[in-house]
Amino acid sequence: MLHDLLQHRRAVRYFDTERQLDSERVRRRLEEAALAPTSSNMQLWECYHITDPELIARLAPACFDQSAVRTASQLVAFAITPQRWRAHAEAVLAFQREDLPRHFPEDKWPKYLALQENYYGKLIPLLYRRGWGLWGQLRRALFSLVGLVRPVPRETTEAAMRTVLHKSCALVVQSFLLGMSEEGYDTCPLEGYDSRRVARLLGLECGSELTMLIACGYRSTERPEGGRFRLPFAQQYHRIGS
Repeated sequence: MLHDLLQHRRAVRYFDTERQLDSERVRRRLEEAALAPTSSNMQLWECYHITDPELIARLAPACFDQSAVRTASQLVAFAITPQRWRAHAEAVLAFQREDLPRHFPEDKWPKYLALQENYYGKLIPLLYRRGWGLWGQLRRALFSLVGLVRPVPRETTEAAMRTVLHKSCALVVQSFLLGMSEEGYDTCPLEGYDSRRVARLLGLECGSELTMLIACGYRSTERPEGGRFRLPFAQQYHRIGS
C-alpha cells in the first residue's frame, strides 16, 4: 500500500556496504518510473544508472564526500535534456497520428489530428526554442501582451522552461523512490554536489542539466535512524470549497 511505502521511504545517509543491490531490479524500477507524467508528454529527461564501484568512488568527492554516496551500492543520476525537444515533439506527434484512429470515430480524426499538429508543430516550438535567452524574452513579451485579454502561460523564459522540465523530471524521481521502497531497497535523494564535475564524470551531453542524484542501497542497521520531522500538516494544508 502507498501508506506503507511512504512510511518505509527515508533519506538514508548510511548504507550497508556488505549488501549489494540487484542491478536488474533497479533497472526495472527505473523503467516503471518512466511512466510518470511529464509536461506535454515531452519526456525531456534521462537517467544514468551507476553500478561501477570505481566511478562511485570518483563521484564521492564531487558530492562533498557525503556518506550517502561513499556507502552507496549504486547511484542514479537524473537529468533534463532540453536540447532534444525537436526530436521528442516529432516522436509524440508520430505516435498521435497512429494512435488517434484507434480510439476516436473516423469523423473526429481530422479535428483531433489538427489539434495535435498545431500543438506539437507550432506551440511546442514556440515554447521550447532557445537562443541565448533572447527567445525567452520575446516569448515573455508576446504572452504578456496576449495576457491582457486572455489567460496565457506566464512562465515562458528559457529559465522558466528549464524549471518546467526539472519539475517533470522530479515526478519521475519520486516514482522511482517509491518503486525502490516497494522493492525493499533504500534511497537518498541528493542535491549537494558540484554539478559540473558530476556532469563531466558521467559524460552528460551538452545541454543536459542534472536534476538530482539518488544514492541507493540497504540502510545500515548500525546507524540510528532518528525520528522523522514534518511541520504540522494544518500549517501547509489549505482547503478551498465545501
